[in-house]
Amino acid sequence: MIQIGDVQLSVDDPIMLGVFVGVCVLALILILLCVMLFRPARIPAPLAQQLHRLGSGQEQLRGNLQTVSDTQAHAQTQLIQSLETRLATVQLQMQQQLAQMQERTNQSLHGSAQRTTTSLTQLQERLASIDKAQDNITKLSGDVLSLQDILSNKQTRGAFGEIQLNDIVSKALPKDSYTMQKTLSNGRRADCLIHLPNPPGPIVIDAKFPLEAYEALHRAQSDWELKSAVANMRTSVRKHIRDIAEKYILDGETADGALLFLPSEAVYAELHANFPELVREGFDAHVWIVSPTTCMATLNTMRAILKDARMREQAGEIRKHLRMLHRDVELIVERVGKLDTHFRQARADLEGIGTASERAGKRAARLDNFDFEEVESAETANPLVPVKGTPRS
Repeated sequence: MIQIGDVQLSVDDPIMLGVFVGVCVLALILILLCVMLFRPARIPAPLAQQLHRLGSGQEQLRGNLQTVSDTQAHAQTQLIQSLETRLATVQLQMQQQLAQMQERTNQSLHGSAQRTTTSLTQLQERLASIDKAQDNITKLSGDVLSLQDILSNKQTRGAFGEIQLNDIVSKALPKDSYTMQKTLSNGRRADCLIHLPNPPGPIVIDAKFPLEAYEALHRAQSDWELKSAVANMRTSVRKHIRDIAEKYILDGETADGALLFLPSEAVYAELHANFPELVREGFDAHVWIVSPTTCMATLNTMRAILKDARMREQAGEIRKHLRMLHRDVELIVERVGKLDTHFRQARADLEGIGTASERAGKRAARLDNFDFEEVESAETANPLVPVKGTPRS
């Protein structure tokens, strides 16, 4: 390496080497010219030859420099072409990679957009479900308030109990076995009258229970309110039991008992848990307290009683049909006997046909084995004796 100032020259570079040799030759020529100018004496022949050789070397050096320059230019051209080809290849690869990256980005963005759209759709559906649930809750709140209004009014509460009783009775019994809002001979109107046979006879179900005392019992907070509510509960229920016994138990018209229907299982459990004396008083007065569950069980028992009574009413008709059925069975047995006789006769005829066909087969076999030559010889030996099976002449 040769460093001239800030520029570094490589000795291995042919261009630099040619330039360096050319500079040296030019310097040598300048020196010789200067010598010739300052010394006008005749140049000797050896020196002229050397100068000629030097000129020839200079021309050869110029040719070599031109060759080196052409080679370097060709090498530079090939290098530029190679660089351009490589650059085009790299550019194409970069474009392909960019296209792939753009496609992947587009796919990723498309997938993200789809997932976002799906999430938004699901969110909208959930929001719609929440709005619907909110509407249902609002409606249910209104229904609860309406139910509270119904239960706070004595008449509407009685109607609610009657509707529930009607629903239970209609599911458990046939329509012709009960009557809703039946007016009795004493002018009292029963919520439901079950038409049971005697005994026990028609039985009344009452659905008007005093829920005010029960609600006051559960609203009580102090001991004094609790004691007052308990006393009111006993008085109200006891009075209601007496009213049912007086109004709906009539000799010769209804059964000797009645049912007190409670539209709530909680009230039924409260009476049996904390007021067992009221339940016993109901038993003594022949007023049986039932809840929706126990009422359904009682009605199923009544249904069995009604079915048994109707079976007894139809017993004569059933016996009549049984006699007719017995006569039909006898006819069937008689006809089966006749058919058996016909079968035996047909079997005997079939056996006779088989025997006759067997004899016919044997006779046919004997005819097939009959020797006609012996018959001819016998006729020749004794022409006067007729042969069996041949007519006489």
